Amino acid sequence: MAQILDGRIISKQIKDVVRRELVSLHVKPGLTVLLVGLDPASQTYVENKAKACREIGIRSEILRYPITTKKEEIIAKIEELNIDPQIHGILLQLPLPGDLHSFEQDILESIDPEKDVDGLHPINIGRFMNNKYLSDATVLLPCTPYGVIRLLQAYNVSIAGKDVVIIGRSNLVGKPLGMLFLAENATVTFCHSKTLNIKTITTQADIVVSAVGRPKFIDATYIKKGAVVIDVGFNYEEKALVGDVDFESVSNVASAITPVPGGVGPMTVAILMENVLKAYQRQTSTT
Repeated sequence: MAQILDGRIISKQIKDVVRRELVSLHVKPGLTVLLVGLDPASQTYVENKAKACREIGIRSEILRYPITTKKEEIIAKIEELNIDPQIHGILLQLPLPGDLHSFEQDILESIDPEKDVDGLHPINIGRFMNNKYLSDATVLLPCTPYGVIRLLQAYNVSIAGKDVVIIGRSNLVGKPLGMLFLAENATVTFCHSKTLNIKTITTQADIVVSAVGRPKFIDATYIKKGAVVIDVGFNYEEKALVGDVDFESVSNVASAITPVPGGVGPMTVAILMENVLKAYQRQTSTT
């Protein structure tokens, strides 16, 4: 039976460190989350983020918008938040629904890079693409991808020299996660909707990451014995939360696996809390 990579345990450790840092601050960091529509997964993530903020002492607010909202309205609000000295972090909950989906990048780029606590602004992407985060601890890294790396490191899963397959090539998870694995000296292969014979690729991998958003898409036939499996999926199936991985079958062949819920999700929230503190430090530091 595979070892469970429990994100809740590691997430708590990260949040405890952030909480101790916050105790000494006279002005607490402020986070604003913009949520469009009523997607169940997005609502769950936003609620978890708000709960984490309350637990560790970050001021937070959630701005909710109907699915019919125009991009101009959201950008106008972000521009207000950019110049608000009480707000240190701005997060646009992704993916955006409906017609707004095609404007995600435009809206993301309207966020001040210093307040981009999801680490998805092109300037922040550039900072970690050139490995600047290795010398600057305040660089804002994408929450979910970096959460995956931190989870593996916490459980002493070796990455250097390993063959890693990432199923999914989104700007939110797949692409930045691949770059972080490269920075850790792994050999990275991407699979996606146009990839032929995915199983022939994944069954050669030491580490398999699924981020495709298809319930129980990955079963034991995709995984070689002893591989590490990271499930980034967050899907609802008959009102139950499930991942991209068929946990029961895969856990019988993998050496380690993340559960859903309780795996990558808590790590995403913990890295967000860490990023809010980093953003605060970048904005309030004196040179």
